[in-house]
Amino acid sequence: MMRKTNKRLFCVCMQTSQNILITKANGEQELFNSEKLFRSLVRSGAEKETAEGIVEEIASNLAEGDQTRDIYHRAFARLKNIKNHMAARYSVKHALLELGPSGYPFEDFLKEIYIALGYTAKTRVIAQGRCVEHELDVVAMRGNERIGAEVKFHNSSAVKSDLKVALYVQARFEDIAAQSGAQTENDFTNKFLITNTKFTKQVEAYAACVGLQLISWDYPAQGNLRELIEQTGVHPISCLTTISKLTKRRLMDQGVVLCRQVREHMDVIDSLGLSPQSVARLFQEIDALC
Repeated sequence: MMRKTNKRLFCVCMQTSQNILITKANGEQELFNSEKLFRSLVRSGAEKETAEGIVEEIASNLAEGDQTRDIYHRAFARLKNIKNHMAARYSVKHALLELGPSGYPFEDFLKEIYIALGYTAKTRVIAQGRCVEHELDVVAMRGNERIGAEVKFHNSSAVKSDLKVALYVQARFEDIAAQSGAQTENDFTNKFLITNTKFTKQVEAYAACVGLQLISWDYPAQGNLRELIEQTGVHPISCLTTISKLTKRRLMDQGVVLCRQVREHMDVIDSLGLSPQSVARLFQEIDALC
């Protein structure tokens, strides 16, 4: 049970910790933002008093140069001690990094987000360009809207999608659009580049110039990946805390990429050799999360 938070002490910790530099995954340093940590904890489902207690505990033990990943693991551990599903929801950003190494599970995950938004969607679709054929990672349709999306997956949060990626993606869409006598199915009303990490500022500037739409974890301000996940309730299997990484990988290898898909694939669950108690804990977490 989280102890009751002293409001005055919490405010003091919040103010003091704002002056401590922490180290991001890419080696850059930034000031610790206790309010940002607090908001992420509340979004995970933690009560405000619980979130305050976790922030107070982390801030009071913070040292100059601490790694952001270590801060994440401390907060994750505290949430997991309270409720597994809160820890699962809090870990979604990191869980997306595990939808590899091929990136296909991430493409399948994005397809399910579009389906949850009312689109019909497919992955790995062949489209004929003027010069060559192209395999588009995700194609989604709803009414007169047709979306073509290229996906750039990274297994490290330190890696950003840079300008050469955007140039390459834009060139592919231009070749498809230039196909002589192109059929309607190759005419996209919206062209997207989607990544599970971040874009460089150059990419953002270039995309705005050529009309290429971007989605990353926190870009754009509205309609980013974090918001889409919260809006649709589509959670990756990799965020679950009650099964091992190996079990998650085996599920993904069988095409199970969403938490809510697990009950639809009981044959796969049976093949994993989990104990009845483990299966019960798994379903309990999924029910609370979804």
